[in-house]
Amino acid sequence: MNTVLIVEDEPSNVIVFSKILSKRGGLTVKHTENVEEVMQIADSGEVDIILMDVDLRNSRYKGKAMDGLKITQMLKANPQTAKVPVILVTASVMEGDRENFLKLSGADGFIPKPVIDQQEFVDQIRAMLPKD
Repeated sequence: MNTVLIVEDEPSNVIVFSKILSKRGGLTVKHTENVEEVMQIADSGEVDIILMDVDLRNSRYKGKAMDGLKITQMLKANPQTAKVPVILVTASVMEGDRENFLKLSGADGFIPKPVIDQQEFVDQIRAMLPKD
């Protein structure tokens, strides 16, 4: 069974995403917004894909505030974690945001919030899972 790491600071989004992914998608779900834990979990190979909120308000790393774009940059710069697909998830969906966020972060995908079509949400994530 594939495992998704949800990096999200809004508890209601964690609950909704977790239910959709586990019940409809048949995926195992982990959650943290702690940057050290994100890096450790990704490095350990425990997850197959990461859903990364762009606007993390509470995440810090080595004393610095970190948003999802910076965390994704760190993941993609590390040879141990660079191959783990990262999908950005955000309510910031102004024209050009998708392309700009993908370019800045090096992320592999982008899903706007709120999630309206649950099956499409699951399908987008499943499509980005590494093939065995």
